[in-house]
Amino acid sequence: MDVERRLAAIMAADVVGYSRLIRTDEDGTLAALKALRTDLIGPRIADHHGRVVKLMGDGLLVEFASVVEAVRAAAEMQQAMAERNAAVPEEQRIEFRIGINLGDVAIDGEDIYGDGVNVAARLEALAEAGGVYVSEAVYDQVRDRLELRFEDLGKQQLKNIDRPVLVWRWLRDGITPTPKAAQAEQPLPERPSIIVLPFNNMSRDADQEYFSDGITEDIITDLSKVSGLFVIARNSAFVYKNRAFSVLQVCRELGVKFALEGSIRKAGNRVRVTAQLIDGSTGGHIWAERYDRELTDIFEVQDDITEQIVAALKVTLSEAEKSRNIDSGTKDMDAHDLFLRGRELIRGVKKDREMFDQATACFRRAIELDPNYAAPYAGQSMAYVLDFQNRWSDTPETSLDQAERFASEAIARDDKDPFSHYVAALVAFFQKNYEQWADEADRSLSFNPNYAPALNLAGLVHLYTGAPAKAIPYTERAMRLDPAFGHQYVHFLGTAHFVMGEYEKAAALFRDRIAVSPTTDLSRAFLASALGHLGKLDEAREVWRELKGINPRYSPVEHIGRLPFRDPADAEKFIAGLRKASLAE
Repeated sequence: MDVERRLAAIMAADVVGYSRLIRTDEDGTLAALKALRTDLIGPRIADHHGRVVKLMGDGLLVEFASVVEAVRAAAEMQQAMAERNAAVPEEQRIEFRIGINLGDVAIDGEDIYGDGVNVAARLEALAEAGGVYVSEAVYDQVRDRLELRFEDLGKQQLKNIDRPVLVWRWLRDGITPTPKAAQAEQPLPERPSIIVLPFNNMSRDADQEYFSDGITEDIITDLSKVSGLFVIARNSAFVYKNRAFSVLQVCRELGVKFALEGSIRKAGNRVRVTAQLIDGSTGGHIWAERYDRELTDIFEVQDDITEQIVAALKVTLSEAEKSRNIDSGTKDMDAHDLFLRGRELIRGVKKDREMFDQATACFRRAIELDPNYAAPYAGQSMAYVLDFQNRWSDTPETSLDQAERFASEAIARDDKDPFSHYVAALVAFFQKNYEQWADEADRSLSFNPNYAPALNLAGLVHLYTGAPAKAIPYTERAMRLDPAFGHQYVHFLGTAHFVMGEYEKAAALFRDRIAVSPTTDLSRAFLASALGHLGKLDEAREVWRELKGINPRYSPVEHIGRLPFRDPADAEKFIAGLRKASLAE
């Protein structure tokens, strides 16, 4: 029998953290969800001519004849949900995530199925709370028809979908677009400079993407430990993943002389790695090699690539660097593989309880396989730091203690691992343990002078302990190494000048941050305070009106109370500026 098929726009939606909500208050959650479906979701779907195919406990599947109407309905639903949740305590909020795809579906009575539906469901699983993720097919149809902004997240390998899907994220208030790697060409550093571009996954299994990404990141880390090199950070290198680019243009944008690119094919117990070092000014190849090895030799391959690059760029190693043994810290390939999987999860777009559970399970199993392997302890520490911030688990109040314990375990096994010391510094940051925060950040940098996150933390400890002038060089170095995170560094630079009483410079930097991150409330609050100090009261009040439009519940007292200023006088400058503009609560 022939199967009836048609082209349709498919919306998949579900409630984020549904199991936690049910455990906390089953009756209240079910009643609230029923009311939402009746009062908010159902009417908007009907307004845009959608058909609810089925309800699935915490989710729903909806079919639309028009992709434009599907996206309009999703955006309106999420806007209305955000407004409704504004007065609801965070732990009680019901928040949806939505995925939309345009594709061919098969008809089975009132039900539909097929890849068109599967892709929508996978996009929904990728989205954050309050988010709407759409496929390239959807974006192409709505880009010129709707006054909505979207961010290109690049190609994503979706579970059980054969080919990668180009994913776009709808940008609403409170969601900031990921900045481009660089806004202008940068001058070359004095040291030999390089970007390691993400190695291409040439394996037939697309699920091996984590492996090629992991090897790329390990090579970046190994090169970053060489003090005679300037190495672009992982965040900024991975901006170019799954995108067409010119190596020469990338080098010009980031202000580096050289680029390393390559590919990895993993099949069974064999791995093939190709690598080539390119002169970013001419496009000429300086060095190239192909490695066909047993999988257990992958660490030797990484070491050889690092050594060949150091030799080709004529970098002089210090005695400590000559004696330093660069290796993975384990001989157990399964443990290393699990660490790479866990690290890829916490690095990924998806940030929720499922990610946390999967990542910690990977790290836990890696530790079981090799209890002396430091990396998964550090990974576990980072996962618990994220849980402390985002409150995914059932006991997030204990997660910072867990993070501290795992960081200590990592350092005990490898005292020279920069990531372990960085995570320990991050834990101390949240504990407001200033001395340990400074010590661990410095130790991280002693083993990796190119480590932008550690540079940032080293700068912040000066900022929040009353030495903002000392913070600025650290922050500027971090920004140069990791321009993809530059929007956040601009805010920290603005804060340093603010604390120093240089309100004109601070205001200019906060304006720069707002231009790149138009929905930020944090930088707007500091800008309003700086303008208050400058006597520009009308402008300060206009900025405050914008802030309240973005975040109606914003409280300056609550905000400044969360920042770890050791000297109350530095925090008081923030409130004083708002008070001058009659904005303080």
